[in-house]
Amino acid sequence: MTFKNTFFQIVLTLILCCNALQSTFAVVEPNDKDQSLSPYFHIEGERPDTEVFPLKATEVEANIVGVIADVCVRQTYKNEGKTPIEAIYVFPASTRAAVHALTMKIGERIITAEIQERNKARKNYETAKRQGKRATLLEQHRPNVFQMSVANILPNDVIEVELTYTELLIPDDGKYEFVYPTVVGPRYSSEQEELLASNGNNQNWASNPYLKEGKKAASKFFLQTNISTGIPLQKVQSDSHEVNIDFEAKNKASVTLNESERFGGNRDFILQYQLKGKQIESGLMLYEGAVENYFLMMMQPPKRIEQQQIAPREYVFIVDVSGSMHGFPLEISKTLMRDLLGNLQPQDRFNMVLFAGRSALFSEESVAANFKNLDTAIKWIDGQHGGGGTEVLQALQTAFDIPKTEGYSRSFVIATDGYVTVEPEAFDLIRSRLSDANVFPFGIGSSVNRHLIEGMAYSGQGEPFVIEEADKAASQAAKFRQYISEPLLTNIQLNFKGFEAYDVSQQSIPDLMASRPIVVFGKYKGAAKGTIEVTANRGNKRYKYQIEASPENVQSEHKALPYLWARDKIRLLEDFKVFGYNDKIVEQVTELGLKYSLLTPYTSFVAIDEVVANPSKALQSVKQPQPLPQGVSEKAIGINNNYQNMPPPNLSVPPPPPPPPSSIPEGLEIVEEEEVLEDETEIMEILNYQEIVAEEKPEIYSIVEVMPEFVGGQQALFNFIGKNIRYPAMARENGISGTVYVGFDINEDGTITNIHIKRGIPDGADLEAEAMRIIKLMPKWKPGMQRGKAVKVAFTLPIQFKL
Repeated sequence: MTFKNTFFQIVLTLILCCNALQSTFAVVEPNDKDQSLSPYFHIEGERPDTEVFPLKATEVEANIVGVIADVCVRQTYKNEGKTPIEAIYVFPASTRAAVHALTMKIGERIITAEIQERNKARKNYETAKRQGKRATLLEQHRPNVFQMSVANILPNDVIEVELTYTELLIPDDGKYEFVYPTVVGPRYSSEQEELLASNGNNQNWASNPYLKEGKKAASKFFLQTNISTGIPLQKVQSDSHEVNIDFEAKNKASVTLNESERFGGNRDFILQYQLKGKQIESGLMLYEGAVENYFLMMMQPPKRIEQQQIAPREYVFIVDVSGSMHGFPLEISKTLMRDLLGNLQPQDRFNMVLFAGRSALFSEESVAANFKNLDTAIKWIDGQHGGGGTEVLQALQTAFDIPKTEGYSRSFVIATDGYVTVEPEAFDLIRSRLSDANVFPFGIGSSVNRHLIEGMAYSGQGEPFVIEEADKAASQAAKFRQYISEPLLTNIQLNFKGFEAYDVSQQSIPDLMASRPIVVFGKYKGAAKGTIEVTANRGNKRYKYQIEASPENVQSEHKALPYLWARDKIRLLEDFKVFGYNDKIVEQVTELGLKYSLLTPYTSFVAIDEVVANPSKALQSVKQPQPLPQGVSEKAIGINNNYQNMPPPNLSVPPPPPPPPSSIPEGLEIVEEEEVLEDETEIMEILNYQEIVAEEKPEIYSIVEVMPEFVGGQQALFNFIGKNIRYPAMARENGISGTVYVGFDINEDGTITNIHIKRGIPDGADLEAEAMRIIKLMPKWKPGMQRGKAVKVAFTLPIQFKL
């Protein structure tokens, strides 16, 4: 059979041979020079008689019971210098932390702090400081950035400050994660951005000293986490730190830092754990207070359904190549971009914005996701090295100004460490252009600004992702693709039957990623009875969930619920500035902070010792220097304390050839679901639970140095298909035509497996079956090669049927 004597034409279009659209590189010039007014390097020996590292240790004890973590943080300050000092320490926090208590210990005396309106607390602290009294002030600058000030620490004084907070742990795909941030990354702030400070929250906290690259933290770090769950634990691990794990029972574990991590306060501590069978602690928690009653409902969503056909999409990749991304973080971004770009579908379109102190655009309009364009984009980002400021607002504006492709669903993918001070402005911009794109931020690095990452996702109705290490890029990219392709829980509605609920956190619940539970906070009146009903759409199906309230749900152990309810209310009102800036919101948040004794942007904790310890009133203020976050270069701070002398990133010229292969895998690693232990495990087996790992799966690549090839080359592939393919008679009679995208894996030995339809044709089952038959007939291919070794490669072959 030949093409000449048929009534139809079969056109084969290979992804690797598509004609590329011509890309142009447009540079968007900055409005002002690259300059940072924020962080600076600590200068050793600058004050020989003054203690410059007064914070000696941070001790953390976290007790996780069910889904609630109660955390106690003890900071020990000591003055080993010769003059009285005021210690100022800027430190990070969990974005969901409800800080509700603070004490100051001097010797055997313990002073309990009061919650006060922010300006009043600051005034009382300054007065006590001038009077020579020991005092402590805890303020919030961002939901994830706090500042501790301790005044009148005399030589040889030891002062312990202890803060207590609680937070809710929300599982994702059956996995729980407890994060304790340890260091605030150096924040970039331009002159214009500093003038945008509002509500009395100036940017002075960002002007913070940092140790030189490679210098270990000046204070010791201790941490212990105790886990107690209602369901047996299946897995407990920490990829961020070396830990010791002790299983006390099937549902209890104690995790402590290894001795080697005593100065490990230069990256987020991340602890992950999983319950047996990927179950979650779902249900209803009730607490009866003296005045009001509180509830927390957490419901497990339905199991995944089959993936629906994906509409064509347009992706705009916005990549931070500033100084703080130099080195390791930028390499993670490159790995992520190779993965995301390499897995675009042939029908997709894409564009790219790189930014530092200015922005550069890959193309004036988005281009087809063919091999030439993808290869050019990957080489462009491979040529970046990191340098300069972090003008994220300009980059976002540049992306929004790209003409939207008609008929395509557009998504922005942002890769950054988030080291900026313009979170509210970024949220406002994204919300104002929400109809133009959904936003999916990827936080890159060991200590990212999670407030910015989460806030951009919340404002852009997307999903946040964090990649701490290069080997996590593939799994997070796969999770993003799953989110894009998998139907969400939409149109979620609450209905209370016989349960007198009020002050419910979210009467209208936003669309939810299908792997996450539905979480609702609220208050209730009367007895614990009735039903809470939740209905939601999943794809084209409507689901209904019900949970009964009973006196058994009321427990004194749920005493954290009032704090969690109030913190969630503040998050909705204040954190992401959803309703803008107005006096009413400030008043509401202040009232919540004072009523529930919570740290907020407008309420602070202040503790004052009435004893005058420093009659001379002579005092030196010292800002505790912080280590640079692990993997962050000195270019995050720049030369001579600013970015003015930093060489600009390579944005305006076509990219040079890609660098030599690194030790980081460049392809996609498909992460299979972990094995579920179905059988009951004895206590003796649990003692070694941390060693239980899923069987290692072979790595599957999407783009490799030498792509797989049909033996004989492209023409031989055309000839093979032309000789063997048949247009199904029924499809021909019914006038059915179109393109079938067949996916398959080419193994290390060239054999073909995992043949499947990636995108079919409506009513074209016969054409899809014929396309798969042809692939099954194929002989072995030449395998793909990566670093001189044959590897398994995922391949897509579009076959177009034309009448």
